[in-house]
This record gives sequence, structure tokens and C-alpha cells, in this order.
Amino acid sequence: MKYYSTNKTAPLASLAKAVTQGLAEDRGLYMPQQIKQLPQRFIDGLQEMSFQDIAFGVAEAFFGEDVEAEDLRRIVDDTLSFPCPLVEVEAGIYALELFHGPTLAFKDVGARFMARLLQYVNRSSGQTGTVNVLVATSGDTGSAVANGFLGVEGIHVFVLYPKGKVSPIQECQFTTLGRNITAIEVDGVFDDCQRLVKQAFMDNDLRRQLTLTSANSINVARFLPQAFYYFNACAQLPRQLLSQLVICVPSGNFGNLTAALFGQRMGMPVKRFIAANNANDIVFQYLKTGHYQPRPSVQTLANAMDVGDPSNFARIAEMYGSWDEVRQHISGATYSDEQIRHTMRQCYEQTGYILDPHGACGYQALKDTLQPGEVGIFCETAHPAKFKQVVDEAVGICIDIPDRLAAFMKGRKQSVSMKNNYDDFRQLLVDSGK
Repeated sequence: MKYYSTNKTAPLASLAKAVTQGLAEDRGLYMPQQIKQLPQRFIDGLQEMSFQDIAFGVAEAFFGEDVEAEDLRRIVDDTLSFPCPLVEVEAGIYALELFHGPTLAFKDVGARFMARLLQYVNRSSGQTGTVNVLVATSGDTGSAVANGFLGVEGIHVFVLYPKGKVSPIQECQFTTLGRNITAIEVDGVFDDCQRLVKQAFMDNDLRRQLTLTSANSINVARFLPQAFYYFNACAQLPRQLLSQLVICVPSGNFGNLTAALFGQRMGMPVKRFIAANNANDIVFQYLKTGHYQPRPSVQTLANAMDVGDPSNFARIAEMYGSWDEVRQHISGATYSDEQIRHTMRQCYEQTGYILDPHGACGYQALKDTLQPGEVGIFCETAHPAKFKQVVDEAVGICIDIPDRLAAFMKGRKQSVSMKNNYDDFRQLLVDSGK
């Protein structure tokens, strides 16, 4: 399979190049030349298949031309060592719980798959030297990537995160690891961190000195595997409900929703999608007006969605081509911090289900927009304990911290403080490569 750039001026890339390079030379995002339609017998048989079997079938459509079947199966099975269950919150509304992995966040799936695929690519191509993985995080990406790559030979991960704008528990998950993980605390917002990463990729002199790749959802190996759990969610519903299925995705950088849209293009039976936003509602405004106008992000309770210029919007625009076509597949919703708190409290009082701030946006969007006869699934993207203070205050309870999460909190913070300055970031990378 070849990959092309959304900006259309870079040469076609192999899977190995797309995964290793991350971003195309013309600053575009890589897209597969073809989104393969899965056989109808595969779609009809979802309810009889295991999560791993479903994921392998989807992975073959994406990566089967480039990865030996036995190796791809091993990568999938190693990645999915935990479940992604569907839980009925109330009649007609289900939570897709994506927080049962090592770092209790949905990004464990994409990060673990990418770590294993990158290692496979490096070995197959005879790569020597260190591959430097650069990742900007507004919360859960950093911990998922850092833990997914921890101890992987020949790879060094640099996690850039905005100072004071991730939850203390999230911060512990990637600043206490050491070894081949370097955490960089940037004096700025998530968009600044993402900009520094993109500048590094466009620095040709730096790339002659170092091998760089990205583990954000700009990387095809990070976002494409997220389609696995949407197919698996469909498999957990009775077949007769699928014709009226609506999936709502709490959206920040829009990689998670983009993966779901790829799944629909492959044949996944979903009627429509909802992109749930917090106050950073750039795509919501686009859906209303047809004008895409990035702006600086603002800090909210749902910090993983605090993105003012979502990278993956370029992929969505490429898939559909026009505003009208985008709106045929996606609607939007946006919620303030006050509304998020209210939703968390009301959901707990009425159903007993504990939402995290991101899941609260998804749940409320379904409550507000589901039509009669429709069935809704929203993504619970992170364990509510990762936002313990916010959840405790909003819901009026004291939630327990899972043992896996508590273990991270016992570690010693190891991070590098840095101004929002590319020259400083560049020098850090150069020094690390000496």
C-alpha cells in the first residue's frame, strides 16, 4: 500500500516511510491510497468473532500488503491484551469503555500497535541507530506512547506537554518512567507543543542528523488501529440495532473520529457520527458555517480535547471533499465546563455511571441529539480516576484510584523544563543524539 500526502506535493510513500517519517515532506498528513471495503461476510460475522480476530481482519486491510500475516497477527494480539467493553448506561445509550489498558486511556490501543509496528519496520529494513519518537500531548497521548514504547530497543521517546495543563495523575504517567523516555515541560499550550514537533519534522538539517518520527495521531500507525474497537463495539450490539447506530466521539485532535470514519468507509454499519467538543469548538463552528478557523486553545476540564487547530481535520476534509458531504456524516456538539460538571453529576444520580469529563461530552451529545429509534454509543476515553479531583467535586463522591494508576503516582518526576522556543527544543534533540 502506498501513502499520499493531504497536501498533494510530496512523493508517494511506503508504509515503512509513512510510519518512520510520520509527516510528509510537504507538511501534509499521510493517507492510504485506498481504503479497502471489507467483505460483507466479515461484517455479517462480527458478532461471532473475538476482538483479536476482528482487529486482525481490519489490520489486514490496512497493512496486509506490507506486513507478513504471522507478524501482523502477533502485533495485533500483543496490542490487544485488554478488553474494550460496551456498557449500557441507560436505555439506548452505551459507553464504549476504552480505559482498560495499561495507562487507562483509549490511546493505549494506537500507541501499543505503533510501537510494535515501528519495531517490525525497523528490523525488516535493517534500520541502525536510534529512532527518535516525538509526541505532543494534552493529556493521555503522552502516557500511552511513553508506556507503549518503554524499553523498546533502538527507540527514544520525547514527550512534550504544556506546563500546568495536564492533570497531576496524567503527568505522573509519563514523567516518572526515565530510561528511553524524556518528558519535556513546555511553557505554553498543547498547540505550542504540537507546533514544536512539526517544526522539527520540517527541519531538513536536523533530519539529516537524527531519525525522527511522530507518535501523535498524525502518524498512520497511531490512528488507523483505533478503528479496531469501533468494529468490536458493533460486534457487541444485537445485529438488528446496527442500522440505527450513532457513534459519538469526544474530539480533540480528531484522530479518534477519523479512525471511526475510516471504519465506516470500510463497511462498518454506522448511520452517522457526532463530534463532541468542549469550549474548543473549531470543528463545531465549521460544521455550522463551512469556515475552518483555527484559534488558540483554551484550558477546560476536558483537557485532552483542548486543541485549537486539530491536525486530523485535514484527513476528514480529504475524505469528503466538501462541507456538504462532511455534514452528511458528522454533526457536532459543544459543552462548557459548567455543562460538563452538570452532566457528570446528573448521569451519576440517574444511572449510577461515573463519567470522566471527556465521556461526559459524548454522553450529553447523544442525550441531546439522538432521534427516536436510534441507538447511541459514546467513547469513554479515559478512566474517571485520571481526573479524580474534577470528578469527585462534580459528582460528590470519592472515587477509588486503580492500583495501576496509584503505582505511577509513587514515582519521582523526571522532566526537562523548556520555554516555548524551537531553538531550545532543537538543541535538546541534538544533544541527546550525541
